Amino acid sequence: MHTIQRTRERKATEPTLGEELAAFKNGDVVEMTNLQEEDTGVPGVIFISTAMGSHGPRVKYFVKAGRNQPSFSVSIADEPAVLANSLPQRDLSRASQSVIAWVRLNKVALLKFWNEGDGYSLREVVALVSSLKKV
Repeated sequence: MHTIQRTRERKATEPTLGEELAAFKNGDVVEMTNLQEEDTGVPGVIFISTAMGSHGPRVKYFVKAGRNQPSFSVSIADEPAVLANSLPQRDLSRASQSVIAWVRLNKVALLKFWNEGDGYSLREVVALVSSLKKV
């Protein structure tokens, strides 16, 4: 008789923004901003940035802004997905599909900002944020 074991896919634990920022070395340049519901159409806060750390392009979602707040991250890709989470499951379930839809809608601009935004002027950052579509 064979036994079949079922395993549940577990997401990595999401580090806080404070933990990610603490890992930067002197000379690292990053542009970042918090986008509110009036910017995205998603209740809560979506943090966008230029390339951070050794991971790939992503955005972070917070129920409320703050460097030590729990969050989840979503990949900036053709098929965005939740990569890591430190929020309660109910908050993840409530917000993840909206954040994924928003990333899908703005993928090109978000990738450009991730890859090239560290050289943006203030006006270019403002223009980028103004160009993002709401869900």
